[in-house]
Amino acid sequence: MTPRADDARLPAPHKNRAAAADAHRAERGRFNADSFLLRRGRFSVLLPRRAGLAALVLAAVLAMLGSVSIVLTTAGFAPGDTVGALFGFGHPALIALIQESRLPRIADGILAGAALGVAGCLSQTLARNRLATPDLLGVNQGAAMAVLLGVLASGTGMITGWWFGPLGAVGAAMLILLVAGGLGTRGYRVLVVGLAITVSLESVSDLILSLQGLPTAQAVFGWTIGDLSYRGYAEAIPATIGLAVLLPVALLCGRKLAVLRFGDDVARTLGLHLGAWRLGVLVMSVLLAGLAVGVSGPIAFLAMAAPIIAGRLAGPARVPILGSALVGAAITVTADTVGRVLTGSGEVPVGVVTSLLGGPLLLWILLSEK
Repeated sequence: MTPRADDARLPAPHKNRAAAADAHRAERGRFNADSFLLRRGRFSVLLPRRAGLAALVLAAVLAMLGSVSIVLTTAGFAPGDTVGALFGFGHPALIALIQESRLPRIADGILAGAALGVAGCLSQTLARNRLATPDLLGVNQGAAMAVLLGVLASGTGMITGWWFGPLGAVGAAMLILLVAGGLGTRGYRVLVVGLAITVSLESVSDLILSLQGLPTAQAVFGWTIGDLSYRGYAEAIPATIGLAVLLPVALLCGRKLAVLRFGDDVARTLGLHLGAWRLGVLVMSVLLAGLAVGVSGPIAFLAMAAPIIAGRLAGPARVPILGSALVGAAITVTADTVGRVLTGSGEVPVGVVTSLLGGPLLLWILLSEK
C-alpha cells in the first residue's frame, strides 16, 4: 500500500480513515481474486482457491505420513504383516503393538502438532512477529512446569493430569502480560519478556529434576523435551475436544485476524475492538498450547515453523490457521517416525528431532526477514 497524493493535506483522523479504506480495498481485491463464490438463495460463501488447495494437499500428505508411520517398524515384521495387524490379523504381539501403541501415538502426535501449529499462528498474528510463538514466549515452558510439579506431587513418577498443561500455560501468559505491560504492548517487548521467562522456567525445571531420584528424573526428563512414548487415547481425548471447540472459532475469526496485521490504527478504524480481540486470540493460543504440552510435552520450534510453512503455501492474503494445523501435525508425525526408526534399537524423542530441524529454520528467519 502507498499513500495517496492528497493524504498529506488531510487531518490525522481522515488519514487513518483513508488508510483503512485503502487497506480494505486492497484486502478485498486480494480476497476476491483468490476465491470463488458459492451462493444458494440469500446465503453465500467465499472459498479460498489457493489456501483450499494447499489444505487438501496437506491433508493428503498427512494421511500418507500417518500410513508410513504405521507400516515402518523396527521389530522385524514385513509391511504386509503390519497392515494386516492394523485390521486385527496376524501375530498377536504385532496386533497389540499396532493397535494399542502405534495408533494412539500417531493420534497424539497429530493432535499435539495441530494444536501447537494453530497456537503459533495465532500468537504470531497477535504480535505481528514470526518469533512470537508459545515455545519462545514461555507459554509452553509454563505448561511443562505445571505438569512437572503435578507429577512430582503425585509421587508416582508418571505423566498424568493433562489439565496441568492449560493451567500452567495460562499462568505463564498472565506473568508475561504483567511484566510486559499488557496486551497493547509492542511485539518486541512481549518477545523479550517471554524469552526471559522461558529461560527462567527452564532453569527451575532443571533444578527440580536434579534434586529428584534417578528413576523419577529419567521418567520425566524425556517428556520435558517433547516425547510421545507411552502416550495413549486417554491423553488424546482432551486435545480432541479442545481442537473441536477452538479450531472452528479460530477459523471463523480468520478474516478479523487478518485485519490485525495492518496495525492498530487501521484495525480500529475498521471497527475492530482491539482489546477484546487481542484477549480472545491470546486465550485461544494459550489454551491450545497448554493442551498440546499436556499431551506430548513442549515440542520445540513446531509452533514457529508450522505457520511459516503454511503461509508460504496458502499465500499472504489470509491467516493460515487450517494450514498451520495440518503442517504442525505432519511435522510431528514425521519427526516421531524418524526418531523411532532412525537409531534402530532406541528412540529419539520427537522434541530432539524438531530442535535439530528448527535451529537452521530460526537462523534462516533471522537472516532473511526483518
